[in-house]
Amino acid sequence: MPLPADFAARTRRWLDDYPMLEKALHGEPPVSIRINPARRVVAAPPLPERVKWCETGYYLDSRPAFTFDPMLHGGAYYVQEASSMFLEQVVRQYVTSPVVCLDLCAAPGGKSTHLSTLLPSGSVLVANEVIRSRCRVLTENVLKWGAANVIVTNSDPAEAGCLTHLFDMIVADMPCSGEGMFRKDTRSRHEWSAAQVRLCADRQRRIVHDVWEALRPGGLFVYSTCTFNREENEDNVRHIAETFHARALPLTVGDGWRVSAGADDARPSYRFFPHRTRGEGFFLALLRKPDAPVRRIAANRKNRPQAVKLPAQMREWLREPERFRIETFRDVVHAIPEQASDVFEILSARLPLPATGIPVGCIKGRDAIPSHGLALSTSLNAGAFPSVEAARDEAVRYLQKAPPALPDGMSKGLYLITYGRLPLGFARNIGTRVNNLYPQEWRIRSRDVPPERPPLFG
Repeated sequence: MPLPADFAARTRRWLDDYPMLEKALHGEPPVSIRINPARRVVAAPPLPERVKWCETGYYLDSRPAFTFDPMLHGGAYYVQEASSMFLEQVVRQYVTSPVVCLDLCAAPGGKSTHLSTLLPSGSVLVANEVIRSRCRVLTENVLKWGAANVIVTNSDPAEAGCLTHLFDMIVADMPCSGEGMFRKDTRSRHEWSAAQVRLCADRQRRIVHDVWEALRPGGLFVYSTCTFNREENEDNVRHIAETFHARALPLTVGDGWRVSAGADDARPSYRFFPHRTRGEGFFLALLRKPDAPVRRIAANRKNRPQAVKLPAQMREWLREPERFRIETFRDVVHAIPEQASDVFEILSARLPLPATGIPVGCIKGRDAIPSHGLALSTSLNAGAFPSVEAARDEAVRYLQKAPPALPDGMSKGLYLITYGRLPLGFARNIGTRVNNLYPQEWRIRSRDVPPERPPLFG
């Protein structure tokens, strides 16, 4: 499918090597993943090439059937476009102590899972998505990644903006016209128009205005898009800088990365073009809010309820349970890292929270039922449950929600189903049958398992 004619004409006017961009946009997109360092799994065979600006990012030689790799469902890695992994450089170069960070437009979860790994120990990440269906995908991916320091919210940027000075850092990967995805998603070519560019640029400015008050003075604001045009990129960065007196900060770019400088010499920004770097189109600028007195919204500690104890049946389920504050809402016991207590209290009083910390489980009658999120948490005490290691085909059937096969003679009770020693979820042996406790909404719906063996790990 040809590129939109108006896009070609507009871009040719300002990009000297436009013919090379156009050629690249008709080529095959590269495939890249980011490893979860908390999972302790080893690539086999070794991954061929690392993404230069991301320590845990790797390119693959081809695109496997990711859906049927149990390691993906167990959170061993995340399939993410390589250019967007450049966010890592912001954290490594400017974030040296614990922060409260907001990922404002977080679905499907690539940057949130990345940030949850990168931010200094003791940090809290709030991953927000305004569209409810996309927020469900975000929640699934955050839980699969397994980090306990994440709170998922489902709110409009204007609602987040009322959280005065709560955040030390805001990452805003803006909804945009998607020119940088023309190669990866050809549908975006149908949806593109010059009017859509103007609409997106205006929406992006409105989002920044809505949320700016939530960033503390002196805090960091990351503005990014996956588009090429200047209206949504340099022009909006200039608008932010001039309107809010923010200062654009430089990033050190490694030799050989082939990252391009933005078009505004006065305000550093960074561009990824698919004919220059191995990745899709991406733009990023980092701004610092000017210093001023902080009026940070505070938790109501005076009326804070007495701490809830972890139910006795669940005490062995977590490693280091003393590190967590225990809360029960929607009948599920949650373990929230102590450093996130105040943030949780502020958010829970104001915004919908689809997920927070570790969903441990619920009490039904005399029984304690573990949540699926507990199985995937990196804080799980796996020794608290007998485990059953599944072969690849068995693991895929489990992820399709078929009853898992347990070895003969297994006693009744809960079992942790693992693959490559990585937890996938729970099953319950009730004697006459084995119930698969994998979430119905997460199951692999396709029954057409490809003959090749796609796993990258294990």
